[in-house]
Amino acid sequence: MKTAEIKELTTAEIQERLATEKENLVRMKLNHSISPLDNPLQIKVARKTIARLATELRAREINK
Repeated sequence: MKTAEIKELTTAEIQERLATEKENLVRMKLNHSISPLDNPLQIKVARKTIARLATELRAREINK
């Protein structure tokens, strides 16, 4: 998910997306520890997406 796409979302949508991305990351890590994922770079992408979402959420809190 690109930063421009994140900025278009509402705060509630960002919080919802952040929660689902965190759940997916935990699930991917667990699955990867049991049997290797086809593309382990998905974990890296998920972490970066979570960071982007959290950064935008924090920026909105500061600007209020």
